[in-house]
This record gives sequence, C-alpha cells and structure tokens, in this order.
Amino acid sequence: MRQNPAPISILSAQSNSSAAPSPEVGSEAEEPAARQPFFSQVLAELGQVVWPSRQQLLSESVSVILIVAMSAAVVAASSRLFSWISNRVFLG
Repeated sequence: MRQNPAPISILSAQSNSSAAPSPEVGSEAEEPAARQPFFSQVLAELGQVVWPSRQQLLSESVSVILIVAMSAAVVAASSRLFSWISNRVFLG
C-alpha cells in the first residue's frame, strides 16, 4: 500500500530536518492536543499579516467593482455588435 508523503510546511522558513515525523491519518496521535501547535502557528502567522486600513479596503473594492463593471460592459457591447453583424450578414 502506498504511503502519503509528509506534508510540506509553507508556514515556516525553517528546515524540516529536525521536525518530528507527522502522524498518519487516523492514528491515535491525531487528538485535539496534537492540533494545538497547528492552530497556534496559524495564529502566529495571522499576527504577521499586514491588514489594509478601512479606507484602503474601501477604495480598492470600489476600484475592483468599477473595473469588473467596465469589463462586463465591453463584453456585452462586443457581443451585441457581433450579434447585429451576424444577423445582417446571415439573415439579410
């Protein structure tokens, strides 16, 4: 039976050479106490995230919505144009 490879940690730049082997799925070591280091590492990484300010979030959200709306308008206009052209050519 083929074993799953050890998971790669993207949360830490440290080498995995000194890391303890990860428990297999369904093993007894997969208890809530074994999950505690994972969640503490997740919280530590979230603490390093640079979150945008409310003003930056609002302005960038408005920019994205405007760009998407303009792109949708261009696609709709080109669709109508090609539809009109094809109707003139093929339906006379």
